Amino acid sequence: MGFPKDFLWGGATAANQCEGGIFEGGRGLANVDVCPAGPDRSAVLAGHREMLAMDGSHRYPAAEAVDMYHHFREDIRLFGEMGFKTYRLSISWTRIFPEGDETEPNEDGLRFYEEIFKECRKYGIRPLVTICHFDCPIGLIRKVGGWRSREMIGHYLRLCEVLMKRYRDYVTYWLTFNEINMILHAPFLGAGLVFAEGEDEERTKYQAAHHELIASALATRMAHEINPENRVGCMFAAGSAYPFSCRPEDVWEALLTDQENYFFVDVQARGYYPSYAVKRLRKKGIFPRMEPGDEDILKRDTVDFISFSYYNSRCIAAPGGATEEAEGNLFRSVKNPYLKFSEWGWPIDPMGLRITLNQVYDRYQKPLFVVENGLGAQDVPDENGRVEDDYRIDYLREHIRAMKAAVEEDGVELMGYTSWGCLDLVSASSGEMKKRYGFIYVDKQDDGSGTYARSKKKSFDWYRKVIASNGELL
Repeated sequence: MGFPKDFLWGGATAANQCEGGIFEGGRGLANVDVCPAGPDRSAVLAGHREMLAMDGSHRYPAAEAVDMYHHFREDIRLFGEMGFKTYRLSISWTRIFPEGDETEPNEDGLRFYEEIFKECRKYGIRPLVTICHFDCPIGLIRKVGGWRSREMIGHYLRLCEVLMKRYRDYVTYWLTFNEINMILHAPFLGAGLVFAEGEDEERTKYQAAHHELIASALATRMAHEINPENRVGCMFAAGSAYPFSCRPEDVWEALLTDQENYFFVDVQARGYYPSYAVKRLRKKGIFPRMEPGDEDILKRDTVDFISFSYYNSRCIAAPGGATEEAEGNLFRSVKNPYLKFSEWGWPIDPMGLRITLNQVYDRYQKPLFVVENGLGAQDVPDENGRVEDDYRIDYLREHIRAMKAAVEEDGVELMGYTSWGCLDLVSASSGEMKKRYGFIYVDKQDDGSGTYARSKKKSFDWYRKVIASNGELL
């Protein structure tokens, strides 16, 4: 009983949140680079404020991030010391195609990731690669409007082909898009969308999502053709929606929330638009334009496994019900009175992970992979420079116990677990460094100061023991 012997323990990062070095190695500018810290961040993420270049009045945390571009060997050595079986990372699209529409890739960028994969191999770590972790080249946003344009499919597939052929000997686990449902909540971040005044934003978001769904299916087929050993997964931001009460209106609203959350995964895992989405989008007059053959593409090339991020559950009330809002990964939720909350107001709900695992597995009957889960907190080193992050250990321990119960008692098929974000990095939602997730402390502060020195937190040694015991010693 317990986790399978080949369970993939590890950690996860995203290029735009950890690499930095955005003006080095021939890299081009991407949407994720120009999301500023501070009060304008939300409007930019939502596509309501155009920002396609850096200006002198904002701070852009992705520019340096935690400088993994120059520290990756040290970082991967530390991952190896923890005993990682896998490391989930993403490729910066603009390191490979700086403008997005070049015919030939940038060799410096390709070589950079090849060196990362070689370091991983040195420590027996299998890469899990997210092809697009919110990246959209600014060049393509300017030329075609990001994923609102079907032209993006061809540019994305060129990237996929280059990566899958170049790294055939290093990578067999791929994710096509990170948190694909984030298009609905942060469309500039998720799809490079900037809205014009008076534009039907909902129509544009679902059209962009359709283009990503077609691209994902075609990339899945390409991966299997290039290397039959490749396994391709989708990825979405998960977290079950609880009704605030047993009032039928609350239950119904929670069901609608879950359907919205699962919609794109329904397409990627089952191969067709679910009937509830077809009905509602057609009724609103915003069902996406399809080209002949699109339905066949979606049906033919479904994903091999389903991955997701889980930070918290959501509590949903119908209009006229509960009104006290809770925070949580850009999703609307009311406050659940039965849960504790993090410093950033996110609910802490380990049982919610077990519930989510069961719901997703029951729905799709495909292997699952938890590829993000962690606690953002203000870690303050003591006089010896040590971070005693028992609160993070407690959070992760209870979530791993919930996963174990889902596997042992509920029969969920779970491939692995990569905690977010293994070393400190820039928060995607807030753009902050002080919101830390890692087992490894990075000396970088929100004002840009810091030495980038790495040091182990208390959770580092705890997680090393968890991995060595395959989840038995918690």
